[in-house]
Amino acid sequence: MQYDEKRLTRIVATDCGSTTTKAILIEWVDGEYRQTIRGEAPTTVEAPLNDVTKGVINATNELEELARLKYNNPNIKFMENGEFVIPRNGDIGVDAYVSTSSAGGGLQMMVTGVVASMTGESAERAALGAGAIVMDLIASNDKRMNHEKIERIRHLRPDMILMAGGEDGGTVKHVVEMAELVSGADPKPRLGAGYKLPVIYAGNVEAQGEIQNTLKDKVDLIMTDNIRPKLETENLGPARDKIHDLFMEHVMKQAPGYNKLMDWTRGPDHENVPIMPTPAAVGNIMQTIAQEENIEVLGVDIGGATTDVFSVFTEEHIFNRTVSANLGMSYSISNVLASAGLDNIMRWVPFDINEGELRNMIKNKMIRPTTIPFLLKELVLEQAIAKEALRLAFIQHKDFASSLKGMQKQRDISEAFSQSTSGATIVDMMSLDLLVGSGGVLSHAPRRNQTFMMLIDAFLPEGITQIAVDSIFMMPHLGVLSEISTKAATEVFRKDCMLYLGTCVAPVGRSKLGKQALHAKINLPNGKVFDEHIPYGELRLIPLGVGEVAKAHLKTSGGLTLDSNRSKELDVELHGGTVGIVLDTRGRRPFGLPTEKTQRISYLKKWMRELEVYPEEILA
Repeated sequence: MQYDEKRLTRIVATDCGSTTTKAILIEWVDGEYRQTIRGEAPTTVEAPLNDVTKGVINATNELEELARLKYNNPNIKFMENGEFVIPRNGDIGVDAYVSTSSAGGGLQMMVTGVVASMTGESAERAALGAGAIVMDLIASNDKRMNHEKIERIRHLRPDMILMAGGEDGGTVKHVVEMAELVSGADPKPRLGAGYKLPVIYAGNVEAQGEIQNTLKDKVDLIMTDNIRPKLETENLGPARDKIHDLFMEHVMKQAPGYNKLMDWTRGPDHENVPIMPTPAAVGNIMQTIAQEENIEVLGVDIGGATTDVFSVFTEEHIFNRTVSANLGMSYSISNVLASAGLDNIMRWVPFDINEGELRNMIKNKMIRPTTIPFLLKELVLEQAIAKEALRLAFIQHKDFASSLKGMQKQRDISEAFSQSTSGATIVDMMSLDLLVGSGGVLSHAPRRNQTFMMLIDAFLPEGITQIAVDSIFMMPHLGVLSEISTKAATEVFRKDCMLYLGTCVAPVGRSKLGKQALHAKINLPNGKVFDEHIPYGELRLIPLGVGEVAKAHLKTSGGLTLDSNRSKELDVELHGGTVGIVLDTRGRRPFGLPTEKTQRISYLKKWMRELEVYPEEILA
């Protein structure tokens, strides 16, 4: 249900993370919604407190104290007798309280499918889009022996299982075999010993009867619409809705204190607003923004253990999310080195360093995950590693965010086991409008210019793309808020959540270093004019503040193009930010990073000086 500003003038939203519970206050101020105050406290889902609401109370108490100071009003209170007062009565209470959660490890799922690259992948998309971490995909053609699959299901102990497989009206043999494996494993849930594991069946409707007979005594079985009713059709909505429902009804109720938290979340009419998994809420706000502004959006949240990539592409605003569970900046930092390789990390470092020193730095970060760089050299190395973690996570995302596999040929499902044809990715960087970064290494970089460079080096945006960063990781709060007020969520997203860094202009194509690539004539709001012929392999930074717009005439040379229509000349408006406009003629498809060491270091230093990324002492 959506409410207008007359019913929602003061809202508290919390995100119960694995280590920190973050609370924000959103208010109707001078005719618009703004995020006014933020508080946080340690999450209390584990011993000795074993009650997630204690952390919520502590974070909300900080909000109250800061609100009293801000408004010089000692009577302001959001909670009484240990719970939120809804609706608001003058200084007492709030109009709504909403929350997200990833405490206790978030939502952990297994999925099954008949063909891993078809129904299995569709099941993964449904689970990931609902905010889950997919622990494993079990498929008939995944080359493991049946006893290995059974042992795997027993060992992982997921929060729930999503089963898919077969198109409606097709053969039932293979999907029933998957149900028999689940039955043989007799899986137990991760949380709570007194209830059956929820299993959602979203496969061939013809097999529902046999699936019921096979599993009804072992699990809590829920039937929903087929994820792939036809090979050329994907229907993820019903399965995602069931995952959300079961997350509330089963998983959340087993976690310490969540029953109380579920009773607290309320809208103005005392109706319950379901708690959302944190990643699902982030996906929610990204979809909302894409639809409201009719743009294509790509976002990333890089954490200590995982890197989540979100995207909304095409006119239908197709949403995809991937979790790279082995790519992170603390617990998983050694996996980044193993996956990327030393050479790929070192190609972003503008100085020589001993291999052993770099490996020691990475291992120290892994065993002391809460530390931050102490020396400038350590900061440069950490940001080089971050570029590779982001790059690898994005590669995985592009592979996963694809058109449906298997739809080019209509054939019996038994024949599809040999089919390995991959669908083409729907991620089109040339049509991307907004690239959003989040996570400690991006949000808390000492200079915003460093964040800008990490994002453009890792994702290589093409054409004209706005670059932004989530200022204080507010996207989860806004995602669940959008369930009751799209207006509040989108206004706060634009004005307080997103810190716009600027715009990247990056012609696509390849040329020779030093050869003319781009002529840019940019009329700035202060009356100055930037007019330059820029060689291939260069970066230019043009200061342009937040909210400012410059009119630009862009013309490429040597076969480089500026948009999806392969235009070589454009008149466009470029939006500013805390960094400004970056003209990037280093090439795309491929990216023109020199391979010879001395030349590469020379170019890195030149680029970093131009973008004012690091102090001169590290670039000398």
